[in-house]
Amino acid sequence: MARAAASGKSVAITPTVGSGGESHGVPLTQVPGSSPEAASAGCQLATKESALAAADWRCRCLARRTAEEELAKKMEELSRSNLELEQFAFVAAHDLQEPLRMVAAYTKLLGEKYRGRLDGDADRYIEYAADGARRMQTLIHDLLSYSRVGTRDTVPKNADSAQALSEALKNLDDVIKQNNARVCSGNLPRVRASRTQLMQVFQNLIGNAIKFRRAEPPLITVEAKRLEQQWQFRVSDNGIGIPPEQADAVFGIFHRLHTRAEYPGNGIGLAICKRIVECFGGRIWLQSVPGEGTTFHFTLPAVESDEKGGAR
Repeated sequence: MARAAASGKSVAITPTVGSGGESHGVPLTQVPGSSPEAASAGCQLATKESALAAADWRCRCLARRTAEEELAKKMEELSRSNLELEQFAFVAAHDLQEPLRMVAAYTKLLGEKYRGRLDGDADRYIEYAADGARRMQTLIHDLLSYSRVGTRDTVPKNADSAQALSEALKNLDDVIKQNNARVCSGNLPRVRASRTQLMQVFQNLIGNAIKFRRAEPPLITVEAKRLEQQWQFRVSDNGIGIPPEQADAVFGIFHRLHTRAEYPGNGIGLAICKRIVECFGGRIWLQSVPGEGTTFHFTLPAVESDEKGGAR
C-alpha cells in the first residue's frame, strides 16, 4: 500500500464483514501523497462508526421485537378477559332465570287470586311486582342474546344477504302488516359472514324503523354497493329520526332515547347489530335528520370469488 501511495496511485481498502454482521473495514481510498498511517487511522475511525451504527440497529430491532411481544401478550390477555366476561354474563343471566320465573309466576297467581279482595293499594303493589318481574325477564333474555353474539356461529361463511333479508321479513310479517309498512330492496350480494346473524341485523334495523315511525306508513329501503373488498349496506327509513349528538350513543347496550311508555324495548337491538357487524370485520354507523328519517350503514367483507362490482 505504501509503494502504491508513493507512486501517486489510489489504494482501495476493501471492507470485510464478520458472521455476526459486524464490519471490520469500510471502502477507503488513499489520497495520493498521504501517508499509510493516515489512511489506517481513517479506516479505524470509519470502522468504529460502522460498528456503532450496527449496534444501534440491533438495539432498535430488539426494542421493536420486545414491543411486538408485549402487544401480542396484551391482546391475548384482553381476548381472554372478554371471553371470561361473556361467559360470566351468560352464566349469570342463565342462573337468574329460574328464581325470577318463580317470582313472576307466584306474583301472577297472587294477583289473580286476591285482586279486588284487598284494598286498592294492595292491587297496585301486586301489579308493580308483576311488572318488575316481567321487565327483569326481558332484560335477562336480552343480555343472553347479546352475550351469545361473540360465542356462536362466528366463523365467516359465504352468506347470501338477500336470503337473510327474506328471513328477517318473514319474522316481521305481522308487524309489517299491522303498520302498513313497505320494504323495498335492490340486488343484494353474498358476503363473508353468518347468514343467521346477518338476518338478525336486518330484523333489528327494520324492526326499529317500523317502531320509531311517524304518522305516515313506514317506508324502508335496503341497498348495497361494492367498496373494493367490502360491501356497504344501507337501510333507510322515513321515521322520526335520531338527534345527531346521539349517533354514537345509540349503539351502546341498554341505551334508550325514549321512555318505555313511549316506545317498548330495552335498547339492546343496535348494540347487537354493532357486535355482529364488528365480529365479521365490518363497522356500522348512521346518518339521520330528526323528523325526516334515518339511514344505517354497515360494511361486511365481500366474497372473493364473486365478480368485482356485481351483486348476487
